[in-house]
Amino acid sequence: MRRTQQSGIVGAFDTPEAIIRAAHELRKSGYRRLEGYTPYPLLDLERAIGRGRSRIGFVVFPFAIAAAAGAYLVQWWTNGVDYPLNAGGRPAHAPPAFVPATFEMAVLFSALSACVILAIWSGLPALWQPIFEVPGFEQASVDKFFLAISDRDPAFDREATARKLTELGASRVEPLGVHPATDAELDERLERREGEES
Repeated sequence: MRRTQQSGIVGAFDTPEAIIRAAHELRKSGYRRLEGYTPYPLLDLERAIGRGRSRIGFVVFPFAIAAAAGAYLVQWWTNGVDYPLNAGGRPAHAPPAFVPATFEMAVLFSALSACVILAIWSGLPALWQPIFEVPGFEQASVDKFFLAISDRDPAFDREATARKLTELGASRVEPLGVHPATDAELDERLERREGEES
């Protein structure tokens, strides 16, 4: 997730099947900027909201190749050129002996570069996101499923999107992000909280 202010609409669903079905229907209706928040990974939801295969492998691969080449060159230089030793008649440049260190350096640098690139792409460290302010969002790590629709989506219309989420089975629809809540929304939230407390 990038470090941009999110705003839009969030729908809360009770089952994984409901959120997957809603995501499919929203994609059919022309929505493209969808984000799912679930207590555990749902591969079908990723497909439904249009997530493709991650590009991180293609970005990390050059780092792995460069590290492997660097490790091989260092071994070749030190053993074969700079300080060759004749040990038991073996050649100074012995490629099979260089394989373990070459492999380990490729793995090390690919892992480190993947961590750094993932942190940059995800906008980490991000200690707060606007989605955290949605009432009940803490249940996304327990037993609720949330589907957010960005207001930057070309098909986004606040009232129509909220109505569509309700029709698709959302148990609750809440505004997300930077737009100020209307008086009616504040009154509804207050009534809901008072009802939950009693």
